[in-house]
Amino acid sequence: MTLSLRHQPRSRLFVLAGVAVALVALLGWFATGPLRAASADAAPVSQGKPATASSSEGRSYPAAAAVDGDEKTRWSSAFSDPQWLQVDLGAPTALSRVALNWERAYGTGYQIQTSADAATWTTVYSTTTSKGGKETVAVSGTARYVRLYGTARSSGYGYSLWEFQVYGGSGAPATATVGPVTTGPSSPGPVPTGTVTTTPTGTAQAGWIMAPNPVTNVKPSHEVPPNKGGFHEFQANCSVSRTNLQDDPIVFPGLAGASHMHTFMGNTTTNANSTVESLTQGATTCKAKGDLSAYWMPTLYNGDTAVNPEGLQTIYYKTGVQDYRTIRPFPKGLRFVVGNAKNTDADKFLAATEKGFECGDSYENKNIPVSCPTDRSVKLNIRYQAPSCWDGLHLDSPDHQSHMAYPVDTHSAAGIVCPDDHPVAVPKLEFKMAWPVNGDMSKVHFASGAGPTFHYDFVNAWDDRTLKAMIDGCIVAARQCDAQGHDGRDDQQPAPYVLNNNYVLP
Repeated sequence: MTLSLRHQPRSRLFVLAGVAVALVALLGWFATGPLRAASADAAPVSQGKPATASSSEGRSYPAAAAVDGDEKTRWSSAFSDPQWLQVDLGAPTALSRVALNWERAYGTGYQIQTSADAATWTTVYSTTTSKGGKETVAVSGTARYVRLYGTARSSGYGYSLWEFQVYGGSGAPATATVGPVTTGPSSPGPVPTGTVTTTPTGTAQAGWIMAPNPVTNVKPSHEVPPNKGGFHEFQANCSVSRTNLQDDPIVFPGLAGASHMHTFMGNTTTNANSTVESLTQGATTCKAKGDLSAYWMPTLYNGDTAVNPEGLQTIYYKTGVQDYRTIRPFPKGLRFVVGNAKNTDADKFLAATEKGFECGDSYENKNIPVSCPTDRSVKLNIRYQAPSCWDGLHLDSPDHQSHMAYPVDTHSAAGIVCPDDHPVAVPKLEFKMAWPVNGDMSKVHFASGAGPTFHYDFVNAWDDRTLKAMIDGCIVAARQCDAQGHDGRDDQQPAPYVLNNNYVLP
């Protein structure tokens, strides 16, 4: 039977009209109510914000890739625990949830932490049974910084996230979730002094640390200096200060035990939590007591046995450019990494060394030789040079190398000069290391891997006056010096130094 509204009683028409209005209202609520409620946090407040991390697997997997909104790019950490990724929301923000989109290498155990200052952290979520994939975690509270703190990995690889998304805004709850307060590593790390570089809009550029006294308006020197003979160098003779620690205050600041094994020289206090201030208060195994710098490299092993250099090891400070008169002291707190712990290019490694790996009469080895003469005097040697041109602006960079550069050959009378984007000439460090190992070398390797993975790290903590005296009296004055003397931290003159092993310059 066909129902005709025209023939219905007026009372029934009113009822039907009311039902229709109710249905329309109900449909309207379903169509707009939930959507409108969800729209308050539909876009992550973390997208495009500055992100930093405890480490990255390489330049192709930076922290920023986890907050760029692109599910084809990712952050991937080093292959160790713990690791962290944090985002700076720019201002205190009410939070509602955190979404994680894991790659196949995920964290089975992790915490979501929040902070107002990136120094003291509150754990608002914790798990030890994550299955990876896409996860959404409900959180509440107000914070400027939000961090994923990974404690256990699902595989031998690192932590890998396509996206790390934080949701919230003015509509999210403003009451803090109660959780245990944990203190952990803050970014960009404790070692350098200075301030974080900012963009024109005032947001932080992760990993770039501004020098307190930048050197600007400098151009690389193309002048030809007077023809002075000599070596233009001095030696920082230092012995091993700390052995076989899994600390790296440059790559893993604040994360004790997070790196492969290292052998430290120079400063006796270097550890994962070192700062320039703590180094300055320390002691040193270097002959010049004013050299409180931290030097370290991967530990060498013969099978499972660590082999450390014996006695003083030579760390040269040389001119890396032809115009030796332009060499300036390192700024206090400058830090960098020389080489690459994951390098597999043996030719590239050999090009950065003096004679490659040496033992006995064997030179130019791209890798650790499989055998060396067994004479007691024979040791495994390497001489590996650091970049000697500084950008003049930064104490550190995200990869711990980009603020430094190797000089270039102009193929002209000017010879070797600094590139235009790294115009400040500083001393060229050259590690000359000798390990007491010979004979069968088939099981000799570094903690980082095969020979071409050898690298070293440096944090400048020299007494300023002593370092300047060494540069002016040796490199600029065309002398070869062996540093020694007192620490220069009192009212006396800076440490004296021996020239050509027989002349003392006061």
